[in-house]
Amino acid sequence: MYARRRHVYFAMMGTCVTLFVLAWAVVRIWSVPVAVGMCVVAMVIPPFAAIVANRRGPEDRWWDDPSGDPRSDEWWDELDGERRRTEGRQ
Repeated sequence: MYARRRHVYFAMMGTCVTLFVLAWAVVRIWSVPVAVGMCVVAMVIPPFAAIVANRRGPEDRWWDDPSGDPRSDEWWDELDGERRRTEGRQ
């Protein structure tokens, strides 16, 4: 899933750069307001690209990673109703 997010991010950023370059290299010759509009659209794309690239997918298992504090991990395991086997304990 990480690869898909990365591909979507680069496609969005490539679209952003393409819009910006085309706006001021080609479109401005015929219509400056359209070129400005293209730049406004290009300006909006990067925040959405960052959101897409940084979101967590359903297969990203970040919530059950141990925190490093054994007491806290035991407490969360008890709340979740599961018993995690740790090194040194069985």
